[in-house]
Amino acid sequence: MSSGEIRVAINSEQDIVSARQQGRALALELGFSAVDSTFIATAISELARNIVSYARTGEITLKTIQNSTKKGISIVAADEGPGIHDVRQALRDGFSTSGSLGLGLPGVRRLMDEFEIASQPGQGTRVEVKKWRQ
Repeated sequence: MSSGEIRVAINSEQDIVSARQQGRALALELGFSAVDSTFIATAISELARNIVSYARTGEITLKTIQNSTKKGISIVAADEGPGIHDVRQALRDGFSTSGSLGLGLPGVRRLMDEFEIASQPGQGTRVEVKKWRQ
């Protein structure tokens, strides 16, 4: 099992693919089902796409986590982009500032077990999500 964390710089479409592949590989390594591994890869893809679309550059960090009873994966997407003006609105289904039909943040929140977001206009955004192995 990998220890430590995997950091993927996000600057392009290719980086989104790389982060997604590494996240899926880590999830499978941790014993997640194929379905949960796909959910994890999809969440990573969505978070990385947001970085490329809104901030241009950022980073995805993947980490193995464990509590007293189970193992999981933590994903942190961080950037120093324009930030989100209205986080509550960004978490509403169907809201998009880019005109996309992507899952967006509400979809990521549904795919994962835990979801935290911190964003300051002009200072960037940090989203941390966790998925626990059942």
